[in-house]
Amino acid sequence: MTTPEILEFPLPPTAAGVRHSVTALRYGTEGARPKAYLQAGLHADEFPGMLALHLLRGLLDDAQARGRITGEILILPQANPLGLTQHPNGFLYGRHEAESGENFNRDYPDLGPALADLTGLGADPVANVAQVRAAMGNELAFMRPATALQALRHRLMTLAYDADLVLDLHADNQALPHLYTGTPLWPDAQDIAAEIDARAILLAEDSGGNPFDEALSSPWWALAHAHPDAAIPPACLAATLELGSNDDVDLRVAADQAAALYRILERRGLIQGDPGRLPSLSAEATPLTAMSQIIAPAGGLVAYHSQLGDHVATGEVVATIIDPLGDSIDVTAETDGILFARHSQPFAWPGKVIGKIAGATELAHRKGKLLTD
Repeated sequence: MTTPEILEFPLPPTAAGVRHSVTALRYGTEGARPKAYLQAGLHADEFPGMLALHLLRGLLDDAQARGRITGEILILPQANPLGLTQHPNGFLYGRHEAESGENFNRDYPDLGPALADLTGLGADPVANVAQVRAAMGNELAFMRPATALQALRHRLMTLAYDADLVLDLHADNQALPHLYTGTPLWPDAQDIAAEIDARAILLAEDSGGNPFDEALSSPWWALAHAHPDAAIPPACLAATLELGSNDDVDLRVAADQAAALYRILERRGLIQGDPGRLPSLSAEATPLTAMSQIIAPAGGLVAYHSQLGDHVATGEVVATIIDPLGDSIDVTAETDGILFARHSQPFAWPGKVIGKIAGATELAHRKGKLLTD
């Protein structure tokens, strides 16, 4: 087979009666190992990953024609058909579902409880992985999602739960490439961070809200904690790759990103080939609890003093909020680190996140839900 297998999965109708389907493309052979799952557009208004996966398809078409794909590769260039239809005022709103207000990348099925009572886990990691994946698959098969959003989450989980590698491609308002992954998956994920030239690498065991990547990877280390005498590896390396700024659709940049993803698949044994020398890391991995969200204390125009990539120091003014009818107020950094993200709309209201700093020192107030909703 020289072209991918196209898989279509209908979703139940929305409350408005509209029907959608999830489209996945399979390269290689179903059931082959390793298995990789790559998706983009879960937040439907984040576009760079969609273009990167579109261009990756051409590379995979060629690899398949040459017989170089040794594993199974699933790609979903537009993982969220629900969000793509939300443009009521001439602008696509794809981060939250309009009907429920829920974030498309939160509240994925928690497979942990279904694994809590597993018995027979022993010293053979291969047997353990097979048993755990079977339990995950059984739990997902018993679920009966009621809404289109629940069915979307369930379908994506069902396609990805048994993958060795999961890459969920996102973007931020204005941002440098960065990566979120589980603390137990570092430094194993350093090839991914190096290939995308991540300028921030943010680690957590529980970021709050059960986003897609953690819903797939965290059950493995939770189970390992619960069964310390069993050989339970982190069998699903799942990561969220933020490929830059939401609206940056650039063919040259996307071609580089597609090539980087292809090399990751080569390094991970899914494609025969020589990926070449691994690039050097551009950032140190730091705890997500050390990442500072810069919060606007007042409303007004946001004038940034710091540019993306700038190293800022504690107490340094990174932005000024200007009330056109009143006063101005400076916003200072609460930690030393790299400013890797800013908000694309330069107007703030109290409590709005207008920037993110990757620091190295954990911040006492960073608890609970650590991601921007």
